[in-house]
Amino acid sequence: MFLEIITPDKKVYSGEVEAVKLPGAEGSFGVLDNHAPIIAALKKGTVKVTDSNKNVENFEINGGVVEVLNNNIIILAESV
Repeated sequence: MFLEIITPDKKVYSGEVEAVKLPGAEGSFGVLDNHAPIIAALKKGTVKVTDSNKNVENFEINGGVVEVLNNNIIILAESV
């Protein structure tokens, strides 16, 4: 899957990932390869990114929106 985390100021992350855990407005959820298409609101919390080498990075966001479509994930975050 390809992930982009974008804020109004800059692109924070861009690259291939294995898994992403997100702080959804209705509860946290994960996205894996071939996830169904979804658009969801995000609340303040941690985005946990596991890349294809099993490295884990955490990004603190203050809310935003995520779109998952055809193994592409775009997170539009208010700030990181």
